[in-house]
Amino acid sequence: MVRRKFNPREIALGAAFVVLLLTIITFYIWYQSEAIRLGYAIADTEYRVRRMKEEIMKLEAKKAGLLSLGRIEKIAREELGLTDPRPDQVIYEGQESGKKVEKP
Repeated sequence: MVRRKFNPREIALGAAFVVLLLTIITFYIWYQSEAIRLGYAIADTEYRVRRMKEEIMKLEAKKAGLLSLGRIEKIAREELGLTDPRPDQVIYEGQESGKKVEKP
């Protein structure tokens, strides 16, 4: 059996082909792993957005409850001791202070 000897040009072409093939495989693997990583990042971001929207809804409900007129009136009367104004304490628009004007 006779072994064929490769000349330097054939060896260089073979090495270039192997390097090109390894480069393509490496790029393909990187591309696939990057796509998977981005998929996980997108899913995580969507989950966080959903959670934040739920938190916003809860906070808006809490805000509405805290700003309800019934609650504010209850706090004003019970905790702060406020009462309705007497008729002589009410000043109507266009009325000079000190003059009594009957209620319209």
